[in-house]
Amino acid sequence: MIDLGPHALYIVSSYLGVTLVVALLIIWVRHGARKQHARLSELEARGIHRRSGVSASE
Repeated sequence: MIDLGPHALYIVSSYLGVTLVVALLIIWVRHGARKQHARLSELEARGIHRRSGVSASE
C-alpha cells in the first residue's frame, strides 16, 4: 500500500468527500431527468405537445 505519511487522514477524507459529492450530483441529475420526463409525458397525455415537434409549414 502507498505510504501517505502524516497527512493520510486528510487525503483519504478528501477523496471520500469528493466521491460523495460526485455521487450525490449524479443522483440529483438522474432524479431531475426522471421528473422532467414524467412531466413531459403528463403534458403530452393531456394533448400539450412541444413546439419543436411542429413543422414550419403548419
